[in-house]
Amino acid sequence: MNVVPRALRAAAILVEPLTIAEKALKQIWDVQQRLPWACPIEPGKLRGHCHKAVVLGAGPVGLLGSMALAAADFDVYVYSRVAAPNAKARIVEAIGGHYVSAETDSIAQLAERVGNIDVVYEATGASSVSFEVMKVIGINGIFVFTGVPGRKAPIEIDTDLIMRNLVLKNQVVFGTVNAGRETFEAAIQDLAVFMQRWPAEVQSLITGYNPVEAYRDLLLGAPRGIKEVINFA
Repeated sequence: MNVVPRALRAAAILVEPLTIAEKALKQIWDVQQRLPWACPIEPGKLRGHCHKAVVLGAGPVGLLGSMALAAADFDVYVYSRVAAPNAKARIVEAIGGHYVSAETDSIAQLAERVGNIDVVYEATGASSVSFEVMKVIGINGIFVFTGVPGRKAPIEIDTDLIMRNLVLKNQVVFGTVNAGRETFEAAIQDLAVFMQRWPAEVQSLITGYNPVEAYRDLLLGAPRGIKEVINFA
């Protein structure tokens, strides 16, 4: 059990999705100790991060991951299906990120726009898109899987290119799940930071509060909003 400050009561429901990003970030820093990945420290800045991150997907996991990466001084690009303007794009832009739509930009165009991609944070569960993006990770880049795809037909992937890049560009790919206590604590601390920096954007992630009787429609019906909450009170 982790105690959440009363000031975070309205947004505390977001702690659990945020733990996914917090664990991923911890693992990223642990893995990247293998090389001189640190950036020069600039006067007046608390951190010296100069890396670029691509987030695949603009659902709750993707948007909270974007906030965590932005708070860690990454230059964040969110790649999602729906063209801007839309509510998710406004959140991304408000936190200082860049929203890129698959309707207007191919993965090759995304890579050209970003430059060297240091981190990919996958939050879609779409394996076809993920493995296409894996082809364009930058030198010393790291790819994090968080999604679990459903059982679909097999897809073709260029295994030679991906394997060559992993070796010659010194890349890492890993999956992450099941956060521990320290990750929950980090999520609570970062959620407080988000509420200070982007209060309206954090609250806008919760797009609906519903009675428990609505569970069937929420679980089995068409997706709606960003994060739908069930109230048991």
